[in-house]
Amino acid sequence: MFADHFSNVAAKYAAYRPRYPEALLELLVRESPAHALAWDAGCGNGQLSVALAARFEHVIATDPARAQLDAAEARPNVEYRCEPAEQSSLAAGRADLCVAAQAAHWFDWPRYTSEVARVARPGALAALVGYGGLTVTGDAGGLVAHYYTVTTAGYWPKGREHVDNFYRDLVWPWPEVAAPRMQIVAQWTREELLGYLATWSATQRLTAAQGDAPYRELCDAVATRWPTDERREVTWPLAIRLARVPSR
Repeated sequence: MFADHFSNVAAKYAAYRPRYPEALLELLVRESPAHALAWDAGCGNGQLSVALAARFEHVIATDPARAQLDAAEARPNVEYRCEPAEQSSLAAGRADLCVAAQAAHWFDWPRYTSEVARVARPGALAALVGYGGLTVTGDAGGLVAHYYTVTTAGYWPKGREHVDNFYRDLVWPWPEVAAPRMQIVAQWTREELLGYLATWSATQRLTAAQGDAPYRELCDAVATRWPTDERREVTWPLAIRLARVPSR
């Protein structure tokens, strides 16, 4: 049984999660030995899967949460499968890219790396991508930072610590490939930012324990500092861990 933190906010997840930058996609394509098949494990609503579909002949996107897959964008060459990352139905030795985006911190890491070893072709690229704490311009940024570090501090599920330390303790068992520093940059309205915060697993757990008052208080406070239609810059530093799967 997997820890399902997002099925009850699947529609919001699809609407409000940030999009990955073009530079990340170019990196994954450049470092993959071929572009026949990409496996996106823990794909959620398929944000990265759809982007990869423009660059790979076929994308298999897996997630154990059916509600997430039901909210995913369809593409002719993206095949969504409801299954865990640690036990996929992919054929052995076929994937040119095995990537997990904002998902690996929820996996059983040893079992997942074994599965990557099984499905990857020799020389395939194994990739982890994640984004953690965000920065918001303007005085609303301090309110968001307090909500992240104080209000929701005791409500993040186990595994979130891997995001906070940029996946430093999720070590691939193969030679690592150097990755440049990158970040996600978005120009968001207040509504988009607050919609994103509502998708946090910690927000869901806090609301279950205390009701929605803490989240509503944040929304009201941000509203006094951020006009409705004004767009502001929001940034997330990316954690990127790459490795080359060797020949067997």
